[in-house]
Amino acid sequence: MNGSAPVLGDLRKRVGAGIFRRVAGPVGPATRERIHHTPGPRWFGPERPIRTVQGDASMFIGGLRALLLQSLHPLAMAAVDAHSGYRGDPWGRLQRTSTFLAVTTFGTADDAQAAVDRVRAVHERTRGTTADGRPYHAADPHLLGWVHVAEVDSFLGAHQRFGAHPLDGAGCDAYIADMARVASALGVLDPPRDRRELADRIDAYRPELRGTTEAREAARFILLHPPLPLVAKGPYALLAANAVAALPPWARSSLGLPNPGPATETAVRLTGHALTRAIRWALAPSRTAPTARRPPR
Repeated sequence: MNGSAPVLGDLRKRVGAGIFRRVAGPVGPATRERIHHTPGPRWFGPERPIRTVQGDASMFIGGLRALLLQSLHPLAMAAVDAHSGYRGDPWGRLQRTSTFLAVTTFGTADDAQAAVDRVRAVHERTRGTTADGRPYHAADPHLLGWVHVAEVDSFLGAHQRFGAHPLDGAGCDAYIADMARVASALGVLDPPRDRRELADRIDAYRPELRGTTEAREAARFILLHPPLPLVAKGPYALLAANAVAALPPWARSSLGLPNPGPATETAVRLTGHALTRAIRWALAPSRTAPTARRPPR
């Protein structure tokens, strides 16, 4: 039994390093060091629910669900399709997004504001016209509001399903309020601050949402054709299946995705629990390195 410990430790390091490289990119270690070890005030203290949710492995499923849900707004999807480069550089987009989430959640207030300022500058330059002639602007507070509520609903929902420490009702409301702090800085007007407001806001967007050709193509790319090594495709497929299962039925139908029956959904959810536990184990700080920190999501 004792002889297996070094083997498991080495396996955990290799798997964790591989996941971290995908999520954080080649400069991930330096970024992690700066985020967690730079002194100074933070937007969110260690007791805040945003740290619990966005420091957990459930974000892997929540992030995929958010991308699928966000794609259902035709103007937001047109901006992503034309300007994000998600097909040509999907890992670069993931790494930029995960770094932004990590900096605003765990970093200093100065670094968080600088990250927000960079994103706002990109949004300001991102303009265009949809295939049917409608103009869009990524800095439009209404579009930003949809992207925000899709993220909040997805991150929180995945955490409540798969998180190591699901929140109680008050904690869920506090998480939504924490996320509203970031949304306001990005330009969202009056973001929701509790579960009732979040549900009402999503309902208010429903008439604008539909599964365009671009949205369905993005879903196929995200779910079926990610540029991954063969060894990672099986685990990724299970994460993707859980992201789809976590979508509301109307969103699955709009994207042309199957609505699984109760037995299938239960089986899929079991794989989600197993995978998030495995990712959490692989990314856990080493006991022999007390200064290590969880990598940014």
